Amino acid sequence: MLGLLLARAGVSVLVLEKHADFLRDFRGDTIHPSTLDVLADLGLLEACLALPHQELRRLRAQFGDETVTVADFGHLPTRCRFIALMPQWDFLDLVARSGARFPGFALRMRAEVTGMRMEGDRVTGVHVMTPDGPLEVEAALTVAADGRGSVLRGAAGLPLREIGAPMDVLWFRVSRRPEDPEAPLARFEVGDILVMLNRGEHWQCGYVIPKGALEDTRRRGLEALRGRLGAVAPFLGPRVNEIRSWDDVKLLTVRVDRLERWHRAGLLCIGDAAHAMSPLGGVGINLAIQDAVAAANVVAGPLRDGRLGETDLARVQRRRQWPTRVTQALQVFLQRRLITRALGGRGGPMRAPLAFRIIGRCPLLQRLPARIVGLGIRPERPR
Repeated sequence: MLGLLLARAGVSVLVLEKHADFLRDFRGDTIHPSTLDVLADLGLLEACLALPHQELRRLRAQFGDETVTVADFGHLPTRCRFIALMPQWDFLDLVARSGARFPGFALRMRAEVTGMRMEGDRVTGVHVMTPDGPLEVEAALTVAADGRGSVLRGAAGLPLREIGAPMDVLWFRVSRRPEDPEAPLARFEVGDILVMLNRGEHWQCGYVIPKGALEDTRRRGLEALRGRLGAVAPFLGPRVNEIRSWDDVKLLTVRVDRLERWHRAGLLCIGDAAHAMSPLGGVGINLAIQDAVAAANVVAGPLRDGRLGETDLARVQRRRQWPTRVTQALQVFLQRRLITRALGGRGGPMRAPLAFRIIGRCPLLQRLPARIVGLGIRPERPR
């Protein structure tokens, strides 16, 4: 997205992607209203919504036998009052095709960044490994958008604050039938949390486990996992047997952290490379896109004019640091008050927290969570 925005502003950009394609399953597949507004500003909304997707207009959660509406996007001051669920590879292909319309945009696949080029204390580009051998890329600005395991972030030695998360998530898919109920986004039972996303022909499911409990879960066996899923979502019935082996289950190791400093001379970190988010609310991809929009708004002019300085990079961090901190604080609060309690629950029926019950009974209150999830703390729009 940042490459598209910079090329649109007249800056020459090279985007490096280490894989041969974008086909990665169980990635962030939620496109929130704030991101859909950005796409509309860029003239891409119609093309985006022409892609196969589902529209999530309310966030609902089930606690035991009680279903609660947590957020209603119907009143958001946006073009699209829903979350679009679509495979991330379709979204990335759209952005890449759109960037390719600009002469300054280049995308190189199968190009893995292995380290930074340096001149004194300044980052001047990257070392890249390609199928044709090593490549040196020189750049006025290097942007690390390479995720929570960022190679560049580690090489830069930027200070990282670990905040922590009490959970990991097992992702898998189960077929969906036309007669299936419109399942709540999340189901909470004592000791169990199951997230279910309607993806048309299948349910994309995330089963939440305590942090580091994968080996213990595997020791109990697939049959035990299927049994827990059947108890949490009984309507699935024998379809839980579609999980035939552990190869059908992907682990998302949840991390919540953020850099104390997102930049050094010649280098800027954005998205998960700057702040890994909890999957709560599915906000990670949308915060990353807002980082990209803010970064383009700040650095496009200085880059184009050849006057980019580290003060410009500091402006990007100042702009995006506060929304990141507030969002992470809300996620940590929910992790402690909701996730930890549910996973560690013992006996008795599962009840919705009091705040959730109040929100569920008052449609007016459902607008606040909708704004936080759907728009974010400080939505960005491209200039």
